[in-house]
Amino acid sequence: MSVRTPAGRTTAALAAAALTALLLVGCAQDDDPSVATPSAAPTSAAPPSATTAPTPTAGATPSAAASTPAVDREITVTIAKRRVDPPTGRITVGKGELVRITVTSDVSDELHVHGYDLGARLPAGTPGLVEFRADKTGLFEVETHETELVLFQLVVR
Repeated sequence: MSVRTPAGRTTAALAAAALTALLLVGCAQDDDPSVATPSAAPTSAAPPSATTAPTPTAGATPSAAASTPAVDREITVTIAKRRVDPPTGRITVGKGELVRITVTSDVSDELHVHGYDLGARLPAGTPGLVEFRADKTGLFEVETHETELVLFQLVVR
């Protein structure tokens, strides 16, 4: 499917270029599990034409389930009517743990993990996830960009 913009360019061509870039980045990834990278492209179940390119410091791998080791810490957050559940607070993980953050929002938004520069699109009602190795110690905010909600503060020790 392609949509013509006023300038005559198609979004399908732009999406194809972004998908190619994602695949090339994924193929060039180091297999070292201590490197903080999301286990899937920073999107959820949205079709490829709706994805955006990752931030320059965030890598992506093409497959999430097949090659991912067991997750050490699973964090699940739901946003409904601008209310965060569980309520905003601090979550502590150990350095080196594999962390998976799954967020479901009732409005479209974008998830962002500060300090790790990782993100995921959050289509309304569809879970988005970020998975990474917590290899940096410190305090990192996890928030949404459009609604500017702080979901929690991640403490890595």
